[in-house]
Amino acid sequence: MNSSAIDSIFTQETLQQLFPKERTDEFFEALFGDAEDGAYDIELAYGGTSGQTLTMELKLHERPGCCLACNLTQGLPQVFSRHPIINVTGIVDEIDKLLGDTANCKEWSLGYTEQRSKEMHIIPINITLV
Repeated sequence: MNSSAIDSIFTQETLQQLFPKERTDEFFEALFGDAEDGAYDIELAYGGTSGQTLTMELKLHERPGCCLACNLTQGLPQVFSRHPIINVTGIVDEIDKLLGDTANCKEWSLGYTEQRSKEMHIIPINITLV
């Protein structure tokens, strides 16, 4: 597996195509009936490779005037893993296509919510490569 080849795939433009900004509002619209009720914005980021694992990150950025409390985000991996709008399976399928002959995505799992700062929490997407 060529790590530098994989690193070069995940540009900011590619990440935004995989997880467009509008998806956050769609998620909160489905959850609460109004996108304005969401406490954070979701961004997909590249976390790197280690061994046979590719890590992507769902970054939760606190919205102005809202509170991104730990108790709000701890249960999200279970919700995100099966929510059709977040669509982690679809994201991993698209990543598999982007990797081409470099590697293949075998399976994925969401890690525990990590608090990087008061204003940003991370949910890792751990993808096993073959």
